[in-house]
Amino acid sequence: MNPGRSPRPGESCAGTGTPVNPSRNPRPCESGAGTRAPASPAPSRPFDALIVGGGLHGCMVALTLARAGMRTALVERGALCREASGVNAGTLTMQMTRVALIPYALKGHELWATARDWLGEVGAVVCDGLSLAFTEREAELLTFRAARRHEAGAPIEIVSTARAQAVEPGLSDHPILAAHCPVDGYTSAFLTGRAFLAALRDAGVTVFEETPVSGVEPTGTGYAARAVGPDGTPLTLHGTRLALCGGVWLEPMAAWLGVRLPIRTLVNQLAVTERLRPVMRTVIGVANGLLSLKQFANGTAVIGGGWQGIGDRDRGGVTLRPERLIGNVRLACHAIPALAETRLVRAWAGLEAETSDAMPAVGPLPGHPDAWVCGSVHSGYTSGIY
Repeated sequence: MNPGRSPRPGESCAGTGTPVNPSRNPRPCESGAGTRAPASPAPSRPFDALIVGGGLHGCMVALTLARAGMRTALVERGALCREASGVNAGTLTMQMTRVALIPYALKGHELWATARDWLGEVGAVVCDGLSLAFTEREAELLTFRAARRHEAGAPIEIVSTARAQAVEPGLSDHPILAAHCPVDGYTSAFLTGRAFLAALRDAGVTVFEETPVSGVEPTGTGYAARAVGPDGTPLTLHGTRLALCGGVWLEPMAAWLGVRLPIRTLVNQLAVTERLRPVMRTVIGVANGLLSLKQFANGTAVIGGGWQGIGDRDRGGVTLRPERLIGNVRLACHAIPALAETRLVRAWAGLEAETSDAMPAVGPLPGHPDAWVCGSVHSGYTSGIY
């Protein structure tokens, strides 16, 4: 791409390589591998571990088990890290993390920062992060939350507007207070999928992409998963241990084994701009959680913040709400005025899972030996890898 012009449909954005087609969302076949993976043959004997769900959590579970010596299979209905894990902003931050998850987020952030050593190139950047307050109510909320997160171990401190502008010269005069964290950052969701696919195969994991699972049942010696391969061939995969790592799909997955696990599906809108001159060098958020903002090395900026679109777990992100997209963009420009110089090239809606208490669903499945769930870490891309 020529850095002097905007991306055209089909070219990459945000330094991620994700197709920039404003007419649709990226589909699962636009995978981390770049091409559809060949079908893996059905094994002749059970795996030590069968992982259903190839997002961030499923990939990490599979890689960890394989490197520990287990014969592992990972089954994903689309392509690795291209469902909910592939359409998020890739933000690594302590400032949007639940207090109870701060210790995990710090460990996760360290893993992201050193990913080249143990995973591969994921485009991870460690930088300062600012959470802003524009009103007295937001300042009160920001001060309370920053103190709680600081107590939990996050290196967050409340700073003045002048101090925040020294950290982020592109910041407007509108904030009345800010919280500063020196260990925020971001990564590329697209590159993460590519890195995991290579690492999993190198570790000996049998990866089944484009292989939807329709059900799982106990066998007496483990579990059997009914699936359909990329060519339409029915498959039955056996494992002595089972991990369901489905994010927003954990609810129907757990129901396969008669376990009720309510999962709320959020439909978060995001947008990416055309390339522009460097206008910010930090990750920016707002006390009320309605802004997530960063600029990538190639000049594009990604704008998010949980503004809800239309969709569900069955259909994915279906339709954007233009008025909410406008509100999100206005808030971004309120924080970083120079963003008004640029234009959006694409916007989409990605899914995010949330349990009733907004805490992760991690642990054994009741009544089912050697079966676990792992996922639904709300705002948890940072800590989810750990």
